[in-house]
Amino acid sequence: MKELLIIAIGSALVNNVVLSQFLGICPFLGVSKKVETAAGMGGAVVFVITIASFVTGLIYKFILTPLGFEYLQTIVFILIIAALVQFVEMFLKKAMPPLYNALGVYLPLITTNCAVLGVALTNVQKEYTILEGVINGVGTSVGFLIAIVIMAGIREKIEYNDISESFQGTPIVLITACLMAIAFCGFSGLL
Repeated sequence: MKELLIIAIGSALVNNVVLSQFLGICPFLGVSKKVETAAGMGGAVVFVITIASFVTGLIYKFILTPLGFEYLQTIVFILIIAALVQFVEMFLKKAMPPLYNALGVYLPLITTNCAVLGVALTNVQKEYTILEGVINGVGTSVGFLIAIVIMAGIREKIEYNDISESFQGTPIVLITACLMAIAFCGFSGLL
């Protein structure tokens, strides 16, 4: 139990997928304009990464490894992730149309979100069991959710500030992301 807690906290805070490993930057910067939209994207990423961690773990352990096809892991993982994102997209389109419209092009981009593939490959690389892989996936995706919601909150506040013209828009967002990454470095001594 202690190891699972260390994996979860480590992947969420210490090795934050966005602010430490710099994976998943596109949706992090693109969808973090409003907290509601960021939370929706974070929720979708939590679902996809968690399910992808479980399914890729099963397929790697019970199909690819026994057959000696470990070299196909990246291709197989991408196909699994693409299928899961299609499922999430169909669900959101039917159940939550406003969120589906707000996420726009960034929802299909979860398929190419390197954070999702990065978690699946990290689980294989660190030789996690299926349970440890799922915990790592949950922790990583919660870390993504934390980072994107914090960024959205900051961006909402920045909107009402008087910012020099040369820093308006993307420059101030990138500076904010850099400062957040520096702040998250403070968690490095946690574990």
